[in-house]
Amino acid sequence: MNYQSIDTYPMKKYKKFNLKAISFLMIILFGYTGVAQVEIKTESKEFQFGDGLRFNVNDGEYKFSISGFIQGIYEYEKTDGLKPQNYLNTRNTYLTISGSMFKEKVSFLFQNNFSNGKPLLDAWVAYSPIANLKISFGQKQTFTNNREMTFYEDKLQFVERGIFSSKFSDTGRELGVFIESQFATNNFLIKPKFAVTSGDGINSFGANSTDVDRGGLKYGGRLDIIPLGKFKEGNDGYIADLLHEDKVKILLGAAFSYNVGASNEVGEGHGDFVFYDSDLKEKYPDYRKWYGDILLKYKGFSFLGEYVNTSALSLEGSFVNTAATSPLFLSEISNYLVLGNGYNIQTGYVTKSGYSFDVRYEKLIRELDNVTSLLTNQDAYTLGLTKYIKGHNLKIQTSVSSTNDERFNSVLNAYEDIKTIIAQFSVQVVF
Repeated sequence: MNYQSIDTYPMKKYKKFNLKAISFLMIILFGYTGVAQVEIKTESKEFQFGDGLRFNVNDGEYKFSISGFIQGIYEYEKTDGLKPQNYLNTRNTYLTISGSMFKEKVSFLFQNNFSNGKPLLDAWVAYSPIANLKISFGQKQTFTNNREMTFYEDKLQFVERGIFSSKFSDTGRELGVFIESQFATNNFLIKPKFAVTSGDGINSFGANSTDVDRGGLKYGGRLDIIPLGKFKEGNDGYIADLLHEDKVKILLGAAFSYNVGASNEVGEGHGDFVFYDSDLKEKYPDYRKWYGDILLKYKGFSFLGEYVNTSALSLEGSFVNTAATSPLFLSEISNYLVLGNGYNIQTGYVTKSGYSFDVRYEKLIRELDNVTSLLTNQDAYTLGLTKYIKGHNLKIQTSVSSTNDERFNSVLNAYEDIKTIIAQFSVQVVF
């Protein structure tokens, strides 16, 4: 794609259209639900621990719920050559509002994390024109990343995501259109998914009217295959086997994304760097990701394996200064984008009394031999212990991680491993 065909003004209009469209759909949705509640004669309200406050009318024809979760965390961190650090805070403070209209085939979700500097995480409206087809519009957790990043933050096997997820992704949210479908033949399920997003992560429309999108759109998809029949209800929505599958269940997946004109190190932001062409116009590299993963569960045992590869394209004719006198060298692109590959292996066992013993190993490998590369060669080991009191709705977790990060020492003129030990303890309550 020609970068110059995507100028600032059309993208600005595109973002404004997104905002207006979301607002319009939400107004219609809430307005229609309000009218329906006035007309109906029977209505039920109930609070269920973990599902929040739920309103059901006309035997579930209309549903509305308010829920959320709180995760308090204590963390101890010690890095070679540095003083130990202690951290105590609420890592996550979520408020979630969701609902659905059965006849109209419409659903929505609005989710904030008030422990985050940018609290808005999810805000989308979905329409299901036919069975097994869902079209969502808005800001949503994308399925084009690795398996762990497709799960919400309250469903994690460990206290937090590891270096594999955090180095190649940020929040995992995107603004755009998401299409999800499902096909089944006997016990064999296929779930193809496709997305077209801004490629700028959360709040990609910017902080104000001058903070507009950079580059082009991001195209991505995922193909999930369940060859041995469905998991128990909801048991494929997280990693640990809380429901103890009676038979071996496997979820195979592959995902990709192609970000046309990325200006953030993992393609989930914008304006972090700018390149120029020979005509002194803004020019951005394309950013590509490939993922493969497998999730297996059987009688309390779970196994997750993930692989990723990232690369940059459209680098020819790029300059790092406005005068177009300093060309971008191939090895320099790793100063701006996270380039390389890695894998994550984690396994665990949940007892029938709710105790879970978990182990994780991760390894990251930079693509280019560049001493200032954003992605460094790393490996990490994590041991975790969890007590599920009421599934993910009430759990106590602790973990210890050891990470070796290969960094270049300019004094020694050589690479050396920097070791970091992190111990964590958390309590999570979903209401």
